[in-house]
Amino acid sequence: MSDDGTLGVYADKAQEYADLVGNTLSKDPLLADFIAALPPGGSVLDLGCGPGNAAHVMADAGLVVTATDAVPEMVALAKTHPGVSAHVASFDDITGEDLYDGIWANFCLLHAARADMPRHLAALKTALKPKGIFHIGLKTGTGEKRDRIGRFYTYYTDAELSGLLQDAGFHITHRTTGCDTGLDGALADWIVIRAHG
Repeated sequence: MSDDGTLGVYADKAQEYADLVGNTLSKDPLLADFIAALPPGGSVLDLGCGPGNAAHVMADAGLVVTATDAVPEMVALAKTHPGVSAHVASFDDITGEDLYDGIWANFCLLHAARADMPRHLAALKTALKPKGIFHIGLKTGTGEKRDRIGRFYTYYTDAELSGLLQDAGFHITHRTTGCDTGLDGALADWIVIRAHG
């Protein structure tokens, strides 16, 4: 993600976002299922980790967690969690081959431009070990726009996201949909897909 407006919002609201997420991820069944699908002590990339709440839960479960975010203020918060290795990196900084047993891309890639998504998914597929687990969450809809606090979003339909994942070489195993209130206070529909390499 290289959108300065979005990065600025997250920098300004890092603590507010951390408070909003709070301990909800410790009770998230999708995160619990993701962890359960990984080998004990497996390696995980938490892409767009934000304040590191999910990374903390995964580390507590005995996984080796690398957390990345493009916002230094978020990385600073993520680093406060024991067992979490966090550093500043954009989506374009993800490189390497067969590194991770799992990649948790939870509501981060929705800030990337639509034209960039195939490239990002290809890099993540390469970084994932064979048969590794990939989790992606996005807001559903069509088009691109900024929300009421200035963050840039790209919206996807289920069919579009499924096609992109299949084109990148992923095999979809689970999908979940829902609707929640985000940092901007607005209700938004979402989809989460779990796949393997």
